[in-house]
Amino acid sequence: MQHNPSFFRKIFITPFLDFIHNSKAIGIILLTCTAISLLLANTSFASNYITAINIEIPSIPVDAIHLPHTLLHWINDGLMAIFFFLAGMEIKREVTKGELSSFSQAILPVVAAIGGMVVPAIIFFFINKGTAFTNGWGIPMATDIAFSLGIAALLGSRVSLGLKIFLTALAIIDDLGAILAIAIFYSDSIHWIYLGVAAIIMLVLFLLMRFKIFNIVTLILAILLWYCFFNSGIHATIAGVIVALFIPTDKLAKLEHALHTPVNFIIIPIFALANTAILLPGDIAGAISTTLNVGIVAGLVIGKPLGIFTACFITVKCKWGTLPANTSWRHIIGAGLLAGIGFTMSIFIATLAFKNAATIDIAKISALLGSFLSILFGITWLRFFCKPLTA
Repeated sequence: MQHNPSFFRKIFITPFLDFIHNSKAIGIILLTCTAISLLLANTSFASNYITAINIEIPSIPVDAIHLPHTLLHWINDGLMAIFFFLAGMEIKREVTKGELSSFSQAILPVVAAIGGMVVPAIIFFFINKGTAFTNGWGIPMATDIAFSLGIAALLGSRVSLGLKIFLTALAIIDDLGAILAIAIFYSDSIHWIYLGVAAIIMLVLFLLMRFKIFNIVTLILAILLWYCFFNSGIHATIAGVIVALFIPTDKLAKLEHALHTPVNFIIIPIFALANTAILLPGDIAGAISTTLNVGIVAGLVIGKPLGIFTACFITVKCKWGTLPANTSWRHIIGAGLLAGIGFTMSIFIATLAFKNAATIDIAKISALLGSFLSILFGITWLRFFCKPLTA
């Protein structure tokens, strides 16, 4: 029996390609991966699943070389560096020639992002002041850019082009804030020799960028920089952002295009599968009633929209900036609610903020709960309280 290649392409390949190029797809995949991971972690497969995630990865048999030693560490320290590399390129592109390239364009999303980071952190801190959880203040600061934009895409004309651009710029700046928080507050004791070598590598990368050289040498230097950061005490993922800043501007679009699909449909789903394998506690009510949970959920669901709306309101009333085209104050509230989808970024910071496994699990559950509530409230608000817009 002969198979018609065009028939196979029509039935399988084309629908698959259409799906992965649909902006709604990432949200669907992340929700699916999270559901699968939570299900496996709370069934008879839990032991095998957790063991697989934490399996030891054979390393180079040289004592002087220190690398991640488990699959989970390779995902969080290695694969996530590629995610942050993509985020760094998006930041550079927007700053050099995008929505953040001029003061008038950048002021509103910049101020909104700052408000959306500061207010959740303050809410969390005051709820957890004097407890063992205060180090988790960075968890509700984060916005999952891919997930929030994926949910926005589900709403069609309810989210105008201007609002999508605003939300994208806000999320990118939020990513930058999260990256700085990780580098400054969530890194271990510093090993200055590795940082010194990293500084030399960054100087070489800068010179390569100035002479518009981008080849295999750049890749080798990027790997060496990652290794130096991994052993320096500063989280290894920061290397991804720094390398991105030294990519020649004319190479950004091509690299971003090449990485978007593998990052969104391989790396982030793998991260979600590995980091949401949470054994739900028997006393779920007790876990939810902890100040850690209340602080994270309140920060994401209340703090994010409150901080973003207040910052935008002050900026516009002081005539420092204007609302995006075809966007009302109700839409800004909706964008603030969607920005409360911390999801993968909040979970990632949770793994850095605490050492105790049970505390990390509660923080992850809280990040998921806060994100799902933000999705629910964001969709409801934009669907029923905001008029459809076509521009």
